[in-house]
This record gives sequence, structure tokens and C-alpha cells, in this order.
Amino acid sequence: MRDLEGKTAPPNRTLRFQRRAMLKMMMALPVAALLPLSSLAAEVAQSLPGASAMPQDSTPWKLRVLTPHEWKTVGVLSDWVLPADEISGSATDAGVPEFIDDWLDFQRGDLLVEIREGLAWLDAECNRSYNHSFVDCASDEQQKILDRIAWPEKAATQDAHAVAFFNQFRDLTLSGFYTSEMGIRDLPYVGNEPQADWQGCPSAVLAKLGV
Repeated sequence: MRDLEGKTAPPNRTLRFQRRAMLKMMMALPVAALLPLSSLAAEVAQSLPGASAMPQDSTPWKLRVLTPHEWKTVGVLSDWVLPADEISGSATDAGVPEFIDDWLDFQRGDLLVEIREGLAWLDAECNRSYNHSFVDCASDEQQKILDRIAWPEKAATQDAHAVAFFNQFRDLTLSGFYTSEMGIRDLPYVGNEPQADWQGCPSAVLAKLGV
């Protein structure tokens, strides 16, 4: 990939723009549609120039818009959304905080304000209830705060703004993870790979689609 001056862009910048292109597609969808279309997202990601390599930059991340404390909070919160499991690492393992900081710098405007105010809300509520910021609370304390805003249908009216923030943050985390090398490997996707034979679409999938 080359920049506007014709110079070769560094690997981390190439990856940033690949993931931005993917996010433009994914953010246009409601969150309920995000995971069912993740295999399509992976196919598009693999078709982007240089996507097969998906290079990871080892240079320490230089914060763009997040403060050091916000950065730490984003890391803890994103791992609550996508913790490590037996298949893949966590959101932070996949570079989601870097992705969010870069995307907020790219977007700015209302999204940055919403995320920043949401992170501040977490600290305010944790300090009020536990005399600690969110990142310094125990795991069970963090979970109690998040349980208030993670389920919109159960949330109190006074937490509506925090609920909207968490929904937005969850979308960003999923988008960041599933446009990363780790996230694409996590998907049950076998496109762009040689197959010994083709058995056709599984009958269970055809039945679910009604075709």
C-alpha cells in the first residue's frame, strides 16, 4: 500500500487502513447482524491488499486521543467484552485498544465524546460505590457496574446514557477484534483455502436459510 505521496506506508499504517475499510462496512450494520456476517467480513478483509500477511507492528503504541488512564480503562473494558478463551486470545491480545484509539482519532466528533464520557461514568460510579476507579476495582465490583448497563432491557432509566455508551463500545470491540489477524482466524471461515472436494452447503445451514 502506498500513501498519497507515493511512499510505501509502514506495516502498522497499512493494517490500520485495512481495518478502517472493514469497519466502515461493519459499522453500517446493527450489532445483531455483525456476527452472522462475520464470515463475509473475513472474506473482504482477506481480499484487501496485503491482508494475507496482516503484519503486526512491534513498536509501542503512541496514544492518539486517549489519555493514559482512558487507555488503561479501554483495555480492561474490552477484555470484559471479549475475554480470552480456548480458541483465541482476548481483545487486548488482538490489539483492540490500539484499534479503538486509532478509530476515535479518525472519527473524532460525537463518537469520541460519547466514549470519553462513558469511560468517565464508569470511574464516577465505581468511585461512588467502591472508592476506586474502574480499573482499580476488583473483578466482581467491575462486573456489578457492567451488569447495570450491559443488558438494555434490564437497565434503569437513569443509566440510559451509559447503556448507549456500552453498546457503542461493544460494537467497536467486536469490530476491532474481527478485523484483526487473530479475530479472522477465530472465525469458522475456510475461504481462500484449497479443498480436497466440495460437499456443498451443509443441510442444516440450508434449512436455517429456508432454501
